[in-house]
Amino acid sequence: MNEAGYSLQPVGSVESPLTDRDLAPRQGDEGAPQAWLVLDPTMRAAIDGLAVGADVIVLTWLDRARRDVLTVRPRGDQSRPEQGVFSTRSPDRPNPIGLHQVRIVAIDGTRIAVRNLEALDQTPILDIKPLLGPVGQR
Repeated sequence: MNEAGYSLQPVGSVESPLTDRDLAPRQGDEGAPQAWLVLDPTMRAAIDGLAVGADVIVLTWLDRARRDVLTVRPRGDQSRPEQGVFSTRSPDRPNPIGLHQVRIVAIDGTRIAVRNLEALDQTPILDIKPLLGPVGQR
């Protein structure tokens, strides 16, 4: 493995009424409130081409997650067997990168309002990518 290390710079942060991890929905389609992707002003050109109504993938750094967890009981359900975190959507994992499919509902400068984002307020945003359809529809 490369021991040189890696550097990530957030492009913005989440603005959301969700502040308590224990009270936040586990998935965006489970009651997540509207939230804003607040991008650094230097990212203005990077927004070009995004449109209201588009579905995008938001990559976040789950900064309040534990990085020493390798197995979990899915959804914290003690009746379920432990599984490796790579087979779950647990935020606790060696590299806590969040993956969120959201719909853009408004764009105001470098602020993008989205639906179905379960990330907590002030979560760092690493990237935004378009959602691609099945092969043949790209």
